[in-house]
Amino acid sequence: MKKQIAILITFLVPWFIQGCGESTSTAENVTQSEAAKLGGQSSVQDSDSNPNVVQVAVGSEDHSTLVSALQAAEYVDALTNVGPFTVFAPTNDAFDQLPEGTLENLTQSENQRQLRDILEYHVLLGVYKAEDFVDNRKLGTADGRSLLVTKREDGSVKINGAKIIGTLPASNGIIHVVDQVLLPK
Repeated sequence: MKKQIAILITFLVPWFIQGCGESTSTAENVTQSEAAKLGGQSSVQDSDSNPNVVQVAVGSEDHSTLVSALQAAEYVDALTNVGPFTVFAPTNDAFDQLPEGTLENLTQSENQRQLRDILEYHVLLGVYKAEDFVDNRKLGTADGRSLLVTKREDGSVKINGAKIIGTLPASNGIIHVVDQVLLPK
């Protein structure tokens, strides 16, 4: 038995080392701009599956500003991945409540990281349904910060002061429509 293992190791180890030492893969050599040309996860066409969180937002007239922000922040591919995600999706009206010029400033290429930080503040890893929202519960966001749940006696829920006004399922998570943009402190 020991002799058979030694023979296996003799043949497999050099093969494994050779495979590990080969030149880097094409994916490792692709720059971000080249990747955009090739298309990421969001470029996959699939009309048979249930829509993911981004596809749900794209299909909503009330979320065109959110979709534009996701595109400007290059955050679309991340949210089309498997997840699961909980997304607090501000409506167009919620974005309109921001001080004048804020959104235009954030969507400029030099502010992409700041915009992405704000968008990541709207995303939780995992699925949080209405029954998971307990008063004064802190929820960890995708970027490591936290949001505070406030549950009213009438059953309504606010996340950092933004009221949840609707909930939509998605193939890779759940979307809670909110009436305000969540801004990190």
